[in-house]
Amino acid sequence: MTRYRINYSPEAEAQLDALHDYIAIEASPEIAKNYLGSIMGKCESLADFPSRGSPRSDLRPGLRTIPFRRRVTIIYATTPEEVLIIGVFYAGQDFEGMMREDD
Repeated sequence: MTRYRINYSPEAEAQLDALHDYIAIEASPEIAKNYLGSIMGKCESLADFPSRGSPRSDLRPGLRTIPFRRRVTIIYATTPEEVLIIGVFYAGQDFEGMMREDD
């Protein structure tokens, strides 16, 4: 079985950092650390079976989404060797508008 390499776009890394900071202020640094660790664990789990996410070729060819705890949507794309985490959107952010290719 192929194991895919997981990479994060700079945008996804910035989104994770912002989410961590928000949760650390609103709840606690420990809760933020644990929550972000769980999100990254979900992302890392795509290394074994990346096609389990929902295809979203309506937004961009090859794009997929996978939910996390009903509050987060993870956006990613795959190549034969890697899963690229493109974005991590929290609580109703308009990922569709941000991911749609310009016509």
